[in-house]
Amino acid sequence: MESSTAQGVIDAHHHVWDLSVRDQDWITGQELALLRRGFLLADLDFEARAAGVTATVLVQTIDGPEETPELLVLAQRSDLVAGVVGWADLTFPDVVRALAALREGPGGEYLVGIRHQVQGESDPRWLMRPDVLRGLAAVAEAGLVYDLVVRPHQLAAAYETACLLPDLTFLLDHAGEPPIASGELRPWAGAVRLLAGLPNTVCKLSGLVTEADWDRWSVEDLRPYADTVLDAFGPRRQMSGSDWPVCRLAATYWRSSVSAAIH
Repeated sequence: MESSTAQGVIDAHHHVWDLSVRDQDWITGQELALLRRGFLLADLDFEARAAGVTATVLVQTIDGPEETPELLVLAQRSDLVAGVVGWADLTFPDVVRALAALREGPGGEYLVGIRHQVQGESDPRWLMRPDVLRGLAAVAEAGLVYDLVVRPHQLAAAYETACLLPDLTFLLDHAGEPPIASGELRPWAGAVRLLAGLPNTVCKLSGLVTEADWDRWSVEDLRPYADTVLDAFGPRRQMSGSDWPVCRLAATYWRSSVSAAIH
């Protein structure tokens, strides 16, 4: 769950939402019913601090323009949030201006990265679209990181994209969502190693517990996947995050710590 720095322990990936402000339309079905309520930063605060976390990175959940400015203001008012990974329409013709507006608005100094829910795109090569590549180049120009939230079958396009944009740092969320529940390593492991071969890529060990069997997972189930990432990226190019509150589907905040699978 955590990454250690000179400043302390950082939870590099979590979310908040308030359903009275905005619906989270991805929370559907009985299996996700636990998440069908508001999760505020105040709800996280106690658990994070009890786990020794001193700073967090707040990550977007909605692909739309309204959420990110709100997250930046929230970060501005918080002594826990150190950075925000927001959303911008990469296909927007004037994405440069849109990114500048986020940086110049309230809390804009907290914007550290951009993310889009690529995992939900039907085109496995969505990242390689010319308009998306143009948007990603703008993210690089703005000095931001791009978070890759992709499924294993989309990793090949992620690799090609990272090859084309060496000046942009690509941060692989949730280790590329490996098929832990099935116990399979291939072809995910090969694709991750290929991506890790590029110097402009890093990885988050996050979200692993929800890729495993929610009711019966163990540290040993996670270990081969954590070991693959650590071997591929090395300790200096990986970080870890709780993926709270999504992790609550399978674990408490503390048990979601992938560091348990490493030691």
